[in-house]
Amino acid sequence: MNVLLIPDTFKESLSAAEVASAMRQGILEVDPKAHIFHIPASDGGEGFLDSVKYYVDSLVERKLETVDPLGRPIISIYLYSEAEKTAYIELAKASGLELLTISERDPLKTSTLGTGIQIRDAIQKGATTIYVGIGGSATNDAGMGIAGALGFQFLDAEGKILSANGANLAMIHSIIKSKINLSNITFFAINDVLNPLFGNEGAAYTYAKQKGATPEGIMKLDRGLQHFSQVVKKELNCDFAKLAGSGAAGGTAFGLKSFLDAEYVSGVSFMLKLARFREMIDSENIDIILTGEGCIDKQTASGKLVSGVATEAHAMNIPVVAISGMLKLNSEEVKSLGLTRVTQLYHPDQAPGYSFEHASELIQQRTRELLKGLDLQ
Repeated sequence: MNVLLIPDTFKESLSAAEVASAMRQGILEVDPKAHIFHIPASDGGEGFLDSVKYYVDSLVERKLETVDPLGRPIISIYLYSEAEKTAYIELAKASGLELLTISERDPLKTSTLGTGIQIRDAIQKGATTIYVGIGGSATNDAGMGIAGALGFQFLDAEGKILSANGANLAMIHSIIKSKINLSNITFFAINDVLNPLFGNEGAAYTYAKQKGATPEGIMKLDRGLQHFSQVVKKELNCDFAKLAGSGAAGGTAFGLKSFLDAEYVSGVSFMLKLARFREMIDSENIDIILTGEGCIDKQTASGKLVSGVATEAHAMNIPVVAISGMLKLNSEEVKSLGLTRVTQLYHPDQAPGYSFEHASELIQQRTRELLKGLDLQ
């Protein structure tokens, strides 16, 4: 049996590498002679830099002082190739949800300024191509913080400069363009979702709750995003609010597109191409792919790793099975994702938090069950 592992992180529980290790143990308990291959992958969120570094040579880790989503000083990193003049930046490293405690999470207060400081540093180093992996954010500022770090200013009706955060989106009256020459730099937003900027399927209504927003806060954020898009349209003469993917990372994708003319790139496609996924399927005669993430729900189909892997594998007639921390789809919805089978770690009889605390052993167990059920020994 030849098995390919391509799991995502199980947020607040296990890294993608730890998930893959647990899956590996489960496979070997079913078939000790199994040939197991692993693609470290990311859809642009947490683990983006780890995945890139695995495949791209001559990258140097660049450490610098920046700020977290609440503006507190931190040391963070990005990857840089002097030879290629190319930087790879993971938004979650400076603007990620993982940097905040649960009580600190509030997308009305957080910003992407820290990521903007990293981008500015890369430009100062000489980068002419910058890839930004934009999953896992704690923010809903539509990239206002990034733009601010690169010289853009956002003014209220009285001409006062506004600080970057979700609450201030609705206060913006005008924009002063940056004096930094950004025209010779190519930006890519490595994007993990397909949502528009605002509306029922937009950034606030889809993702702000998990970032700590209250129902009232979500409505305020959505109104702010709508208002911000109108100001951007008036001041910059561009309108990307309805473009699929603009709602990624609390509208960060929209900001990267509007202020930096970034190109959206599917995170899964980007990473699988780096990993030479199709070549591996053929050369190693892969029989089945095992993937997974913390929660498989309606958002999964909007560009998440599990969905992207299933789509790529379907074209090559390779079955894909998945393990999730929690499954929120019915059988028809699972089928529509292109998955052969899905199982979850959660069980209603478990004590609260049990599946988080015992994720590794549960993944081993679910892996055994999946493979035995498919009779792939």
